Amino acid sequence: MHIAFLNPQGNFDPHDSYWTAHPDFGGQLVYVKEVAIAMAGLGHRVDIVTRQIVDPDWPEFAAPLDAYPGVEGVRIVRIPCGPPTFLAKEQLWPYLGPEWVPNILAFYRQEGRLPDAITTHYADGGLSGALIEDDVGIPFTFTGHSLGAQKLDKLNPTAANLAELDARFHFAQRIAAERIAMNRAGVVIVSTRQEQVEQYGHPAYRGAIDPADDSRFAVIPPGVNLRIFDASARNDQEEAVQAHVEAMLARDLTPDRLALPAIVCSSRLDAKKNHIGLVRAFAENAALQAAANLVIVVRGLTDPLRDRSQGRGEERAILDAIAALIDAHGLWGKVSAFPLNSQQELAAAYRHLARRRSVFALTALYEPFGLAPLEAIAAGLPGVVTRNGGPSESLYDATTGTAYGVLVDPADPADIARGLLEVLTDPTRWQYYHEAGIRRVYERYTWQRTAEGYLEAIARAQTRRREPIAPHFRFPDRYPLGLEALARVFLGD
Repeated sequence: MHIAFLNPQGNFDPHDSYWTAHPDFGGQLVYVKEVAIAMAGLGHRVDIVTRQIVDPDWPEFAAPLDAYPGVEGVRIVRIPCGPPTFLAKEQLWPYLGPEWVPNILAFYRQEGRLPDAITTHYADGGLSGALIEDDVGIPFTFTGHSLGAQKLDKLNPTAANLAELDARFHFAQRIAAERIAMNRAGVVIVSTRQEQVEQYGHPAYRGAIDPADDSRFAVIPPGVNLRIFDASARNDQEEAVQAHVEAMLARDLTPDRLALPAIVCSSRLDAKKNHIGLVRAFAENAALQAAANLVIVVRGLTDPLRDRSQGRGEERAILDAIAALIDAHGLWGKVSAFPLNSQQELAAAYRHLARRRSVFALTALYEPFGLAPLEAIAAGLPGVVTRNGGPSESLYDATTGTAYGVLVDPADPADIARGLLEVLTDPTRWQYYHEAGIRRVYERYTWQRTAEGYLEAIARAQTRRREPIAPHFRFPDRYPLGLEALARVFLGD
């Protein structure tokens, strides 16, 4: 098949420039790129269709067509949409229907053939797919990744601030677009069953889709990039990263602790990731301190605990809180914090630390899917991970009762310590989770498995009977959701 991925926000280029340079980039680009490459590897022609940017600050995004070196079957197709300069995703809405969608169709008509199927990403991609399907009948799937209703909930809307939040983030347009996309898509793709029930069951989406209707959904988890994170993989930075890790441990730890395993925490400095809960579990348990060092990996901060001025805003507050716990419990010499600034560096460090029987810890208060633990597990580190969210499915099979990692209550430091000690103090348990975790990744969480799931979902979408579009599912420029509707859903009567 010829399959188009619609992803107007974020941008793609052969060298993955700027993946961490803007909130619109990051994980979604990794996801789309890897699924596209895996799908091409299964014999299909794939276009990643995004927005063309002609801007001296973003020179990599100007060419109409591009490709990834050494990858056959995948094109990056950049279509004009609004002004030529870079725009944040919240500013794209006025240009999608009037410009981007007609320009996409004109591009393919000039080539002489429309794609066989479309898969759409985020609300703006989903709306674009619905418009194309309404115009020329190409079936599409919708992957929301994250939905606007949950983001608005987290911002604590009130009667006083709702209008300001909507003006900044355009929630009315986003949620209307999401309702259209999920209603019109042949299949809605989610990473976990929990995402299907909880995110799509939000009152803001009532009437658009029934989260209990499994015929409308496909649970397709994302995959681990085994080219990078496989336990037996190697990259050209391997030895340099090992030397860097050892130098950082020698800088931060007392000499008598240098041979101990590590409790590795690697996630962005965000309150939801609950670094404080992990540090408190370590601080309050003498057995845990005797068994391992705590290693906190950050990006771009040279010596984050001793020079906390490098952190900004919430980052600085979290680092200050960690340092206060270290001071209060006399943990200097038992905790190390240092930067690893790429996936290649992270994978090499995981492999190195796995050889001293270390573990990976993610104690987030809630983790929607949890790809980071699976990457660490693939590299050889057993996972001790929050039970709240996706890891409860990825690391535990409820049908067989098989555990592939240790799940803990992130709100309970004693339970976090219990899970860590279970793996760190029993060589048999460490070896079991090391082997079972790697097996779990290979069986379920590779990008090829993800691509196969997408192809099955596309086949289902192609057979779904199309109904006329109901008036309340028309497009936002004709039927805007509006502040009044937002207020009814999020603030009540």
